[in-house]
Amino acid sequence: MLAAAGAASFNDLIADIPEEIRLKKSLDLAPALDEMAVRRQLESLAARNRSTAGYVSFLGGGAYDQFIPSAIRAIVSRSEFYTAYTPYQAEVSQGTLQAIYEYQSLICRLYGMDVANASMYDGATALAEAALMAMNVTGKERIVVAGQLHPWNSSVLSTYLGAAGHSPVVQNSVEGGVGSIASLRGMVDGTVAAVIVQQPNFYGCLEDVEAIGAIAREAGALFIVSADPHSLGVLEAPGAYGADIAVGEGQPLGSAQSFGGPYLGIFTVREKFVRKIPGRLVGMTKDRDGRDGFILTLQTREQHIRREKATSNICTNQALNALQAAVYLSLLGRQGMQEVAGQSLERAHYLAARIVEIPGYSLRFSAPFFREFVLNTPVHPAVIVERMLEEGIFAGIDLSVFGDEGLLVSVTEKRTKEEMDRFALLLSSF
Repeated sequence: MLAAAGAASFNDLIADIPEEIRLKKSLDLAPALDEMAVRRQLESLAARNRSTAGYVSFLGGGAYDQFIPSAIRAIVSRSEFYTAYTPYQAEVSQGTLQAIYEYQSLICRLYGMDVANASMYDGATALAEAALMAMNVTGKERIVVAGQLHPWNSSVLSTYLGAAGHSPVVQNSVEGGVGSIASLRGMVDGTVAAVIVQQPNFYGCLEDVEAIGAIAREAGALFIVSADPHSLGVLEAPGAYGADIAVGEGQPLGSAQSFGGPYLGIFTVREKFVRKIPGRLVGMTKDRDGRDGFILTLQTREQHIRREKATSNICTNQALNALQAAVYLSLLGRQGMQEVAGQSLERAHYLAARIVEIPGYSLRFSAPFFREFVLNTPVHPAVIVERMLEEGIFAGIDLSVFGDEGLLVSVTEKRTKEEMDRFALLLSSF
């Protein structure tokens, strides 16, 4: 190797590295192991983890324990999908391009929007890109958040805008678990580029999206909705109530929780904004023989080369996760999505009703909710979370980690009546 590099010794190879910053000691590495010993050690480490495969999960807050049909893994594990690279050469990437095109079409139907891109990194970055796009479209810099946005999404949004030199995000007051419409009216004027709302919000409560959208339109601001895709099985789609940009976290659509990723950023817009959309867009065309074909379209070279002139520097996506979402939506169909969302809704309300019957427990908010709700508890939520682990249950999210109060509990279609009744019974012992 040294000969091939044209160096007489290893020191010749690193001659350009100043002597004072070179490592002067041996690396602190464990002795070499054979394959069997490595496997045994890794399995031992993995066994220390506690996952939803062996525990009952009431965790939510943006990542959900939804059922994933076996067909999804069988399809996405095919080598042509699993190992596929960027589909720049359309002539050899028709399968991948068509799969992405189908994903875009399904997401447009789900969100009631005109155009969906080929996905973003995750829901948080999709939201931040939506804000930057709104500023680009309107020429304004102020962003107003209506209601309770996920704290991590809010942090990512502030990081993106701050790095771009824009004004900080402004949040209206939250009352009873939802944003105050009165305070929002006083904050939104002609200087605002966009009004953002999460539906359902971080607490699981349903915001008054009709009123929020009307306030945004009256001020000439764009209306951005971060919508949970599963909720759209029972709630109205963002496009139906006037969203200009609708984004979301696609993890519930067939992607495992996987310790936080990789996930999938959903991004949709009205047709008039299609040339401002970040990321990739796959279109269908005709080849010279008149056959249908698929291509990357409306993607400016600035996103790859002249980066300072780009509308966005995002030029990649989560194609494998997008494929999982496409397979998931195809398997469930319209009726299946309605059934899964309906089951989550009904089971969440069943569990909430069971828990509030227990002395010391109450719902923190009275606002309508979808599949998540916040509990007031007789002991600190951290105590409940810790003790429930001993019973094989992930009890929910202790909101004190966000500087908030209460226990955020999520219920998906996977939770059985027996699991919920046992959870409620255990809660009664605190």
